[in-house]
Amino acid sequence: MTRTGTSFRRISLVHSTAALWLVCLFVMALTGTAVAPRHPYSQDLERQLSPPSSANWMGTDYYGRDVFSRIIVGCRITFMVGIVATSIGVVVGGFFGVVAGYFGGLPDSFVMRIMDIMLAFPTVLLALVLVALMGPGLLNVSIATGVSTVPRFARIVRSRVLQVKEYGFVESCIASGGNTGRILLKHIVPSVVTVVVVYATFNVAMAMTIEANLSFLGMGIQPPEPSWGAIAYDGRPYILVAPWISIFPGLALMLTVISLNVLGDWLRDILDPRLRI
Repeated sequence: MTRTGTSFRRISLVHSTAALWLVCLFVMALTGTAVAPRHPYSQDLERQLSPPSSANWMGTDYYGRDVFSRIIVGCRITFMVGIVATSIGVVVGGFFGVVAGYFGGLPDSFVMRIMDIMLAFPTVLLALVLVALMGPGLLNVSIATGVSTVPRFARIVRSRVLQVKEYGFVESCIASGGNTGRILLKHIVPSVVTVVVVYATFNVAMAMTIEANLSFLGMGIQPPEPSWGAIAYDGRPYILVAPWISIFPGLALMLTVISLNVLGDWLRDILDPRLRI
């Protein structure tokens, strides 16, 4: 099927808007307090729970801190958790997926049964248990979130490796007694990269959502450090009198997750030759 011109322009506009939003967030994550209109930790009790205005675009919280400035600075923490957690999932899950898919037999059964046990727990619940064991904080939340995503990366990589092993040139290398390390590095891993890159984009969004859930439950980023989930959690007691404290970080997270999913779809269309039109 061929896309019409109107459909193509509409999709291109969606991709462009998502990319622009992510670029703006990336710039804010790099600059932090430099672009924030007010200091994110500065308290002004005379302005506590002030509604959105020209002085405070997204209002203030209970301590009179500017919500907009805290969302800008919290962008760095939220993105950091998403990227670090995804990196852990890619490295650890990818390693186990390659081992299970390439060697098969006992290694495959052993690795995948462990992954199945981990998958038996909901992702957020598994991350919550790990944080409860290690304690809250940026590093522990990143590690817990990353570990909770390992089974999905392992299963995706294993599935792709099993496909690549059936290719004629790979079977020839294995039958001729080729070096295992060379086969993995030259043929197996490059064929897996495309799938991993696409899923990693979606996983960043999922990791950011998990972090927000943990912070909202009080088990994630601890005060006074701002993250989008932590800011929403701070506004929970005042949801009826000052809903903007929780609404604006929630909107920022929603738009970011949607943008990352749109970017992931775009990457899948480009990198997967089977989907090219």
